[in-house]
Amino acid sequence: MLDDEANVGRLDIHFADVIVHATLTVSESLTTDSIQDLIDAIDEELLDAVGIIRQEIIVHVHQGRDLGVYSARDFEGTNGGGLRLN
Repeated sequence: MLDDEANVGRLDIHFADVIVHATLTVSESLTTDSIQDLIDAIDEELLDAVGIIRQEIIVHVHQGRDLGVYSARDFEGTNGGGLRLN
């Protein structure tokens, strides 16, 4: 999620049978009001586009700093190397 081209968060959506769980991870600098604005924007722009209504979604919010991406896959093409911070 971008705000003035700065990364302020990430949204992961998990579809279950009758409910949708979303995990919103936001940067430490966002205020509660800014987080609510993001949730409202998700509701208006994304959920309507895929046919989900607000009553069908639970948003879990985590606020902190991004340490990186952990992966067992070697994106440089040298086959592995174990779990590491990319």
